[in-house]
Amino acid sequence: MTEAELVFTALAELSTTKIAKKDESQGYDENADSAKKGGGIAKSARQQLEAATGESVVSDENYLGGGVEKKELE
Repeated sequence: MTEAELVFTALAELSTTKIAKKDESQGYDENADSAKKGGGIAKSARQQLEAATGESVVSDENYLGGGVEKKELE
């Protein structure tokens, strides 16, 4: 994971936590709404940076690719 990916992940988590606390979110549905809002903030910031730099923030640096086997459920 690149430095930029870590920063935007942290932004999403921080935003989600602050929104959930402000809204006093209780239960799955309310926290899911907070998470969507927090993720939206990070998404918007990422898109703005990508537009300004012309470079993608998302990388395949830690992608687990073809070496991972899928297991069948029994």
